[in-house]
Amino acid sequence: MLRQSLLVIALLTLPASFALADWPNYRGPSGNSTVEKTTIEKIANVRELWKAPLGDSFGQIAVAGDKAFAFIKRDDGEVAIGLDAKTGKELWKTSIDRTISDRQGGDGPRTTPAIDGDNVFIYGTYGKLFCLNSATGKTVWQQDVATEGRRTPVSGIQWGNAASPVIVGDLVIVVGGGAGKGILAYNKKTGDNVWAKTNEVLTHATPTVATIHNVQQVICFMQSGLVSIDPKTGDTLWKFAHPYSTSTAASPVVGGKKGDIVYCSASYGVGAAACRVSKDGANWKSEELWRTKGQNTNHWSTPVHHNGYIYGLFGRADDNGPLGCLDIETGLSKWSKGNFGTKGALILVGDHLLVQTPKGELVLVDATPEKYDEVDRKKILPGKNWTMPSYSDGKIFARNTAEVVCLEIPAK
Repeated sequence: MLRQSLLVIALLTLPASFALADWPNYRGPSGNSTVEKTTIEKIANVRELWKAPLGDSFGQIAVAGDKAFAFIKRDDGEVAIGLDAKTGKELWKTSIDRTISDRQGGDGPRTTPAIDGDNVFIYGTYGKLFCLNSATGKTVWQQDVATEGRRTPVSGIQWGNAASPVIVGDLVIVVGGGAGKGILAYNKKTGDNVWAKTNEVLTHATPTVATIHNVQQVICFMQSGLVSIDPKTGDTLWKFAHPYSTSTAASPVVGGKKGDIVYCSASYGVGAAACRVSKDGANWKSEELWRTKGQNTNHWSTPVHHNGYIYGLFGRADDNGPLGCLDIETGLSKWSKGNFGTKGALILVGDHLLVQTPKGELVLVDATPEKYDEVDRKKILPGKNWTMPSYSDGKIFARNTAEVVCLEIPAK
């Protein structure tokens, strides 16, 4: 009953403009990399529907209905593109800004488009926020978030902005505006700035939209740690300190039996922690449950939560790094399986983990704390595979830095 209640609450917080069959933004329709009420039983028998070229970049493919969207490098700049989700045909392209070239992390933008109704929102490497018509790619409105704070949003962090925009009700919320404007909200229809608050400094982590104690909130992983805000006003509800070094890239993960535990992890020697969030009247509090300094680090791949456990890729810059399972209440490891690689990513489909390894394999694993139980695997792409797969209506959209492939899962 509790799990069903939490699902109902999550559904009520979703924008009404897309279906659960879509993958409309970073980490999917519920913002937790989870697909409910479906399953994948095999990977080896998936059928390739189409494959299309992409430019360098690291964001997910966003999907809504018969359209898919990507944010990529092309001709030394950043462009958003719209694709026919059935064929892979490019429908339109729109230039956004200059982009980044970096021999360490790679070239091109790092963020994922966010779809809402007839519009798609793009947040660039250097703080340009665009609202585009999803059918034509024409600009509806644009804002320079860097100008809002009179600084570039990448000041103080390497590799450019990697935090994707999140849609909450009538607002599109981003991080990175600078002093007094660390977190900002814009009217999604007009582009007007609704509020801009905090002196918090951005990281590479995309905010997480969650409902805790029946209150919707946006949890931002800033350089000071977790900062939870009321999306309507921008007021801070609670904070949880966590160290910062070089890059924090994995988003906060909400879970536990009552949905009141928030997990966070950062690489570069920082480690992981979890806090329990409580509410007494109008007063919020975060209480540390556990902390593992320098251990259980998530480089940039955000883990998933399932039935009280965290499943993720742990370590940094390790091509043989493990897929592991942690108890979210205690931080204790339940199992760890090497030879996955820390630069891959995963989502949860039903009771199975769908992992895309840096080597371009899709691996299907039972999401159980009992043991590592691999169901199936298949090599799908060559090259650099550092991006989370997307799942939409029985199809997997997977990509590397050069191309995207659409795979159909056969019906039972």
